[in-house]
Amino acid sequence: MRTLIKNGIIITASDTYKADLLIENERIKAIEANSGAKADSIVDATGKYIFPGAIDVHTHFDMPFGGTVSADDFTTGTTAAAAGGTTTIIDYAIQTPGKSLQDALETWHRKAEGKCAVDYGFHVAVTDLNDDTIAEIPDLVAGGYPSFKVFMAYKNVFQVDDATLLKVLKKASEAGGLVLVHAENGDVIDVLTGEMLSAGHTEPVYHALSRPPQAEEEAVNRFITMADLSSAPAYIVHLSDAGALGRVAEARLRGLPIYAETCPQYLFLDLQCYYEADFGGAKYVMSPPLRESGNEECLWDGLASGNLQVVASDHCSFNFKEQKEMGRNDFSKIPNGAPGVETRVQLLYAGGVNGGHFNLNRFVDLVSTAPARLFGLYPRKGTIAVGSDADLVIFDPDAEFTISAKTQHQNVDYNPYEGFSGQGTPIYVFSRGSMIFDHGKYCGAGGHGRFVKRKPFAKV
Repeated sequence: MRTLIKNGIIITASDTYKADLLIENERIKAIEANSGAKADSIVDATGKYIFPGAIDVHTHFDMPFGGTVSADDFTTGTTAAAAGGTTTIIDYAIQTPGKSLQDALETWHRKAEGKCAVDYGFHVAVTDLNDDTIAEIPDLVAGGYPSFKVFMAYKNVFQVDDATLLKVLKKASEAGGLVLVHAENGDVIDVLTGEMLSAGHTEPVYHALSRPPQAEEEAVNRFITMADLSSAPAYIVHLSDAGALGRVAEARLRGLPIYAETCPQYLFLDLQCYYEADFGGAKYVMSPPLRESGNEECLWDGLASGNLQVVASDHCSFNFKEQKEMGRNDFSKIPNGAPGVETRVQLLYAGGVNGGHFNLNRFVDLVSTAPARLFGLYPRKGTIAVGSDADLVIFDPDAEFTISAKTQHQNVDYNPYEGFSGQGTPIYVFSRGSMIFDHGKYCGAGGHGRFVKRKPFAKV
């Protein structure tokens, strides 16, 4: 099957030019102007941008948490990803205490196999470190799993101590791996949460107030210190706070290989969401929490300057009815997380490109190329080049959209960006040369997505 995409404007992280793309055997076969190549299918992209398929390196599908399971499984979650122009996701295989890291991977492979609409990989989350566990790390890196997550929060659930952080950083770095961290001080949060509940403060806003910016900044600083001691590269997930970003910027100025992502929720939403009537603030309970209005400007600046390298979704959806409502009388029982895999690309284009924060090339870098480089997928994915996978998004910059739970593909009963309107939307999405989305409808084969082994970390 040969497909020719004609007359589009190709956008990569470094270049902008008009050319035709020939796709064959799942890869980009040729890039040339005014191609006369014969093809089984021709797609006219006149007036449209062609982006490399977006890569979301932070999702949680079919994840047990807080006495329930996230609302999106690997079928609905990856279909929603495709709808939003994302052609590869990396989810988290979370170790069960007492079991091995390999066991976690086997569990998550069973959840995902045969269900994914897009290609996928896994980070390995370490929650219970011992001699056997740490010995698994080199083999996992060699086997295509070069990234490991540790939690500095969720005391008595996922949180690990400083000794574990240091040991994982050292071992992963020696093996060619990259350590990711959820950076909030879980001990501080545990104390503040107890104080607030004892005082009768149960509403959703107290979730945010129990997780102040200082708890994030301190944890980020501590993690950077340990990475420096270990001579290890390190990556902070879902960075939300200007103070924490300042710590990252300082480390990078010193030449340390420190990387960080933020998420659309911290760019478009703020603390006032928690005051939504009728317990509506529970829809925005996530960790780290939303911050004060004005904080987002520092994050936009960080994206433009390069101190933030990636925008991921941290998609972890729970229905408002029955799931979020579990914490109606106790904010600490509200499942943490919100949907976002479907809206990430549109929101960042609308706010970042149309909002004047950065250009099209930087946009592509944030949603596709930098994630591919950092997580061992480049140049197979994350760019438009001969030989790369034909993961492509044909994007209409003039198409208007309004976000609504009524039209989303995410399997959740609300959308945190309900009513947000903008311009720019994917109209066709290709995964390995196959069209999987066409003007709002999934048209790919069931279980089209494949597991993708990733290369060891290389400094970027």
